[in-house]
Amino acid sequence: MPLHRGSAHQEEPSAQQSKLALNPFYGVADPVAGMETAPPRHRMPDGPLPPHTAYGLVHDELMLDGNSRLNLATFVTTWMEPQAGVLMAECRDKNMIDKDEYPRTAELERRCVSMLADLWHAPDPSATVGCSTTGSSEACMLAALALKRRWSARNADRYPATAKPNLVMGVNVQVCWDKFCTFWEVEPRLVPMDGDRFHLDPQAAVELCDENTIGVVGILGSTFDGSYEPIEELCAALDDLQKRTGLDIPVHVDGASGAMVAPFLDPDLVWDFRLPRVASINTSGHKYGLVYPGVGWVLWRSPDNLPEELVFRVNYLGGEMPTFALNFSRPGAQVVAQYYTFLRLGRDGYRAVQQAARDVATGLAAKIEELGDFRLLTRGDQLPVFALTTKPEVTEYDVFDVSRRLRERGWLVPAYTFPANREDLAVLRIVCRNGFSSDLAELLLEDLRLLMPELRAQPHPLTRDQNAATSFHH
Repeated sequence: MPLHRGSAHQEEPSAQQSKLALNPFYGVADPVAGMETAPPRHRMPDGPLPPHTAYGLVHDELMLDGNSRLNLATFVTTWMEPQAGVLMAECRDKNMIDKDEYPRTAELERRCVSMLADLWHAPDPSATVGCSTTGSSEACMLAALALKRRWSARNADRYPATAKPNLVMGVNVQVCWDKFCTFWEVEPRLVPMDGDRFHLDPQAAVELCDENTIGVVGILGSTFDGSYEPIEELCAALDDLQKRTGLDIPVHVDGASGAMVAPFLDPDLVWDFRLPRVASINTSGHKYGLVYPGVGWVLWRSPDNLPEELVFRVNYLGGEMPTFALNFSRPGAQVVAQYYTFLRLGRDGYRAVQQAARDVATGLAAKIEELGDFRLLTRGDQLPVFALTTKPEVTEYDVFDVSRRLRERGWLVPAYTFPANREDLAVLRIVCRNGFSSDLAELLLEDLRLLMPELRAQPHPLTRDQNAATSFHH
């Protein structure tokens, strides 16, 4: 979550402004009387408000937010069936951690773990251990903690006195991996981008490994461009490293998005527990798992991959409960919604939903390419996500101009620069999710076509400062 500062620098509204801040109908008794003053914005009010008044104030301010259905920056689910919403409302007061009080919710979590273990070809799904999290970021950190603890146990004679652990990954990883390395004092070793390779290269990753490497992270679905990293080739390169040096380095697959796409659309792609070197996998239930935020999942190949000392047991909620999480209390609603979605869709349903998203992505990418001004980096044929940039001969505008102009029509399409070795490359990225239909894609394309004459008539790009990029969302 972003950090927020207080708003003491903003002045409270004057008495006259306060009288005009509320719709008279929000008054307690009648619309003629109205409200004498609006509540303060930056300190708690002295007294309570009627519920409809408080609701009206918050509701009206939130109208200024963007329309989530038109947000093509986010991977996060923005639409679910009404029945799922009802179930979530019925479970929002249940604390997921209190498994003794809510045993059926805990059972649904266990079933989801078992279903994912089977989906990801665990050698023994009944022995696979896993849990729900608040999202992939927490799931990634839990998996990385397990990698670090297993490494430190193997190197107890050297750590922490002389050895500093490192984690090898592509420079394209999501920011949660940078956070992990900072929070838990692990050296990040990043494989840079190179030319038209925008993610990790297996051989380059192996060259960064040594006796202090706790693991290598492979991304199944890069957030920068939607491409899959070559997990099978990465494991093969690490197998060769072990034969040559004896170093046995595990792999964690960050499948935040792809782990809920590839099993259905790319069943022959080998990336999961079919590879013995893959120790753990995470995914976001609230991305292509098709659940509202926030729920994630992390699974380990076997109990041996999750050190027992990381699992805490508490009994003060009634009954002894094992827990492995960075937080404690959280709602059970998203877990229930995940089970509902697994039950509702099944494998055939997920395949249909993800195929529709991929078809929309590839179709839209092809039509944008036909406009003539853009070069596609990816085409949406892996994740239903594609990235594009302007062609070299386009000098009148840049991707930041396109993003800004589309925002005027309600579309949220992020523009951003790539990381190390390709900072020169600025792109637009479009995420196609369930609910972004072919009709909506046509509307986006129509708006883009309408903008093109104005953009081409500009004397130069309006954004000269590359730091003025729109937000990049995972």
